[in-house]
Amino acid sequence: MARRPGPPRPTGRGQTTRVRTASRRSVSSTRWLQRQLNDPYVAEAKRRGFRSRAAFKLLQLDERFGLLRRGLRVVDLGAAPGGWTQVAVDKVEPEKSGGCVVALDYLEMEPIPGATVLTLDFLDEAAPERLKEALGGAADLVLSDMAAPTTGHPATDHLRIMALAEAAVLFASEVLAPGGAFVCKLFQGGAEKSLLDQLKRKFAKVRHAKPEASRSDSSETYLVATGFRDTQGS
Repeated sequence: MARRPGPPRPTGRGQTTRVRTASRRSVSSTRWLQRQLNDPYVAEAKRRGFRSRAAFKLLQLDERFGLLRRGLRVVDLGAAPGGWTQVAVDKVEPEKSGGCVVALDYLEMEPIPGATVLTLDFLDEAAPERLKEALGGAADLVLSDMAAPTTGHPATDHLRIMALAEAAVLFASEVLAPGGAFVCKLFQGGAEKSLLDQLKRKFAKVRHAKPEASRSDSSETYLVATGFRDTQGS
């Protein structure tokens, strides 16, 4: 069986753009701007009409794990600005296949053709039922590229990120169909064991992945859990 072609890998070759520190711009802001201007994934996202460079992370995760296909019911948690939602719609083809993509965020988000966008906090008690109504049933795949707002204190930030990831796992457990899959972002920091233990109880297989589009200097990684076990219904 021929391997399906993967998403393009921008080479990043070319002249580096340097940004001078303006009088009203901090050094950190200048570094961020320079990194954005010289990031090949930023340029490629703009060329292809993706709302964020993060779209390539999902494309690469899908290439490796085969997460997305026509006809699935997919949930994108913390979806704004919508890069992952765009990829999901392209793969699921809701208008042709009968599948469904629902983007959920407490931030308002511009509409994406083919997706249902809900301005809703997934931690709201009513969120799981509202989501199932929008999907027309249980989900096949729950995606979470969320990250908690940072405080600048590494230990505190890590605990907040882990708490958000654990909340996403609980939410996925309420909306996934048996056999479904879950993907979430983490930042490595030494408190992942409890989350991994939860996932291993709920899913048949749990794997770590760091897509090429994830910046090498970032501690972010992704957990990909497949084969959801509906323990609540057993």
